[in-house]
Amino acid sequence: MPKALYSVAIDLGATSGRVIVGRWANHRLTLNEVHRFPNGFHTLNGHDYWDMGTLWHEVQAGLRQAAGSLPRGAKIASVGVDTWGVDTALVNDAGRLVFPVHAYRDARTQPGLKRLGNTRAALARVYAATGIPNVFYNTSLQLEELVASCPAIEDLATRCLFLPDYFNFLLSGRMANELSIASTSQLIDVHSTDWSRAALDHFRIPPQWFSKPILAGTKLGRVRNLPELAGAQVIAVPGHDTACAYDAMPASPDGTDLYISSGTWSLVGFESATPVLGAEALAARISNERIGDGRYRPLTNVIGLWLLEGTLKDFASRPANDREWAALIAAAEKLAAPAALLDVTDPAFTNPPSMRAAIDAQLKRRKLAAPRNPAGYTRLICDSLGRGHADAMRSFETMAGKKFRRILIVGGGSKNRLLCQATADAAGIPVVSFALEGTAVGNLASQLIALGAVQDLATFRRHLNADLKQREYRPRSAH
Repeated sequence: MPKALYSVAIDLGATSGRVIVGRWANHRLTLNEVHRFPNGFHTLNGHDYWDMGTLWHEVQAGLRQAAGSLPRGAKIASVGVDTWGVDTALVNDAGRLVFPVHAYRDARTQPGLKRLGNTRAALARVYAATGIPNVFYNTSLQLEELVASCPAIEDLATRCLFLPDYFNFLLSGRMANELSIASTSQLIDVHSTDWSRAALDHFRIPPQWFSKPILAGTKLGRVRNLPELAGAQVIAVPGHDTACAYDAMPASPDGTDLYISSGTWSLVGFESATPVLGAEALAARISNERIGDGRYRPLTNVIGLWLLEGTLKDFASRPANDREWAALIAAAEKLAAPAALLDVTDPAFTNPPSMRAAIDAQLKRRKLAAPRNPAGYTRLICDSLGRGHADAMRSFETMAGKKFRRILIVGGGSKNRLLCQATADAAGIPVVSFALEGTAVGNLASQLIALGAVQDLATFRRHLNADLKQREYRPRSAH
């Protein structure tokens, strides 16, 4: 019997972080979540920031628990880090933070967003150069605002590290920009795997802050300053959690599957050898982010379960466990379909003081009645998100000249029967939900391939699919 191999996935999300041990033996991956902790940004003097010290403390605690969870004599072979996209840490040559780490929902980018959006020629040039649309959270807009507001930052900072890059540095001592997370920035050349000088110049961002991106699977060095993990390799996995989630998808080899990574955002897209560009793609806001191996992940962001999470904060009866969530979904399923759906592209849903109030305001403008209780809001939101997923699918079919036969969904939304069925109904094709910790599995897959335990991603997906729990939702009406 082959010896078991143990790797650790550090998976940091915008609302929670996890440290998960993956055991690989006999071509099977088993997961053990050893540490979970809350995460969130804090507002200070009108701006939003991440608490990096707390995050690093929790990561270290999780790694110690990971080492302590192993059978006697076993050791951690490797560690990989993925996070949400776009946010960065500016450091000096010694790796010391020279500025607080802003959170992507900070409204400081709004003037730059409007300026670029109102300048059609510049917007077209930036999209042609990077394949990334003009979105409020883009790293390009964040750094443009920072350099303009704090010009001295150019003298203080010598490197710009995306958040997984920064945690990789804390673990290994090596600074490197990984491609998949860098591709969320609107600063990577869409026709190469290097930075776009045209984009850097447009946003007036110092090019010396960045190094040529590395591909996922690069070994960065051994874990330092954690004796419990002595000898473990730090491996640059796809740093963007969405790229990891896509790697975990047991997709059909014929390329006819559409992917949804459903969480705070619904990230809808597919794998492609070429980008999806042009005026129509720009109008449809298609984002040509990258897979860890350098290929493309054309996708669009549909606001996701952030809508439901935010709305339920306004109710004292918010679900607190899986049983209560199941009861809420069951109650919502029994309700009649809404007479009209929300426009989920409404920018008012980005980061409102009250999500329920923002939803009610949109309904009032359209002379529609607001739901009366949590079940009513849940039904309205899930049906609206399903339509948003279907609209994104049809845009891709038009832009890329493709026809999708299935939708594969992972993440928190894959457990939501109402959302999955609403997506199937609106799209008119089956939705397959997987009982799969997508980001953690994709993170671990990259490590196993880098360690030589698995030949390649196709082989890993084949092994994974052999015993994966899945459920199919078929459309209930013709579209």
